[in-house]
Amino acid sequence: MTHFVLVAGARLGASAWDEVAAELRAAGHRPHPLTLSGLAEKRDVPAGQRTHVRDIVDLVERLDLRDVVLVGHSYAGVPVGQAAERLGDRLARVVFVDSEVPVDGESFLSGRPSDHIRREIADNDGFWPPAGADHYAGQGLTDEQIARIVDRSTPHPGATLTEPAVLTRPLGELPATYIKCLLDDEEPMPVVTELVASGHWELVEMDTGHWPMFSRPAELAGILAARGRTTPS
Repeated sequence: MTHFVLVAGARLGASAWDEVAAELRAAGHRPHPLTLSGLAEKRDVPAGQRTHVRDIVDLVERLDLRDVVLVGHSYAGVPVGQAAERLGDRLARVVFVDSEVPVDGESFLSGRPSDHIRREIADNDGFWPPAGADHYAGQGLTDEQIARIVDRSTPHPGATLTEPAVLTRPLGELPATYIKCLLDDEEPMPVVTELVASGHWELVEMDTGHWPMFSRPAELAGILAARGRTTPS
């Protein structure tokens, strides 16, 4: 049996993983969906990038989890990648789901056109506001699935997007799987391409959009479960 710590991307909390978590439980695993500080039911908790890394590490240590697979979607790949290298022998694998990955000294917004996001954060009291339904078009989602994402979204604390990541060793040393969702973009970002080409990371493709926990939860859960360990019968 494997413990899966599931962390959703910007604006979303633990409920984003409801269907994936149910599939993992049915497969004999223990999912631990995590809401990061400043989001969803923890909306009133102040948060920066360091806070989100601590959220993940604290959950694993508080529950004394072993054989942990950390799963980070979209933005959450940045704190998940940093947390993974802090877990030592508790970590079995880290899975990046169509996500950013941390680069030492760079933030989530580094290396991308970000002026509009920074303006939105400045105009909304330090928070990145939720996106409307149009943002999710063309991503393999039904209208009902889009409505659920919009309904579950909350403003995202801007400091977590602008503070730099801190890595203590090369990211490529982590046992990692990168899941690329092809409707979002057919090619992973250059840093991921380099890590996969080095032979240390595994690349898995999904023919769906950027939110596979909503569009293809059973398929995503199957990919995750295949990288876990089940209890012998």
